Amino acid sequence: TKHQRHINTDSDSELLLNTFATGMAATDDNGDITEKIFKAIENVMAKCEGGYAGMYLINGIGLVGFRDPHGIRPIVFGSRRANQKDGAPSSNVPKTPAKMKKAGGSLDYVMASESVAIDTLGFELVRDIKPGEAIFIDFNGNCATRQCHVNASLSPCIFEYVYFARPDSIMDGVSVYESRLLMGEKLAQKITKKHPDHDIDVVIPIPDTSRTSALQAAYQLGRPFREGFIKNRYIARTFIMPGQETRKKSVRLKLNT
Repeated sequence: TKHQRHINTDSDSELLLNTFATGMAATDDNGDITEKIFKAIENVMAKCEGGYAGMYLINGIGLVGFRDPHGIRPIVFGSRRANQKDGAPSSNVPKTPAKMKKAGGSLDYVMASESVAIDTLGFELVRDIKPGEAIFIDFNGNCATRQCHVNASLSPCIFEYVYFARPDSIMDGVSVYESRLLMGEKLAQKITKKHPDHDIDVVIPIPDTSRTSALQAAYQLGRPFREGFIKNRYIARTFIMPGQETRKKSVRLKLNT
């Protein structure tokens, strides 16, 4: 009501977008649209707490991506030469904001939550967007970056490495696959230390994303790896479904022994 905006859903993403739009409307840019966008992002980070990463396409202006001040949610960006065809080997592209700024329309850009999407589209991964950072790319291919929060620090969500992310992604310079191997190794070491006379028969991955960790744990423990639950891949994620009864019903459809 205060900002005269109508919210259509209970999604926090819509609130984030409206906070950005309010900042854009309230900021006096003096003709500098880049400055206006960065100030709007500063407004978002000053008002919104928690984990988030955003990417907005502004009609007629360009693309902006940003990450919360603690880097809880992931977002990366990549680039390629503008005349490079899909599937062609990536040529050397500038990797620093200063060099990208000088590229002046000779680069295409892409942003995504995981590096695997950038690889699939034939772009070269540049880096993760830093905590509290925003990147703006106009329709002429000019790239600008700014740190929009003074107390930014990296505290990524470990659940990205445990469950959300694909194993072939790289997040904040860390291979998700390698991290899951180490998790399995650490788990096996903990079991061996606390229960040296354990009577484990087999190691079974539950849920499906724990397969990499389970393989490594089985190797370290010297026990066979087995598939105890078969996953129905046409069922959506169950832990985010509303209500315990809905989750239980979905799990019965999702897993079978």
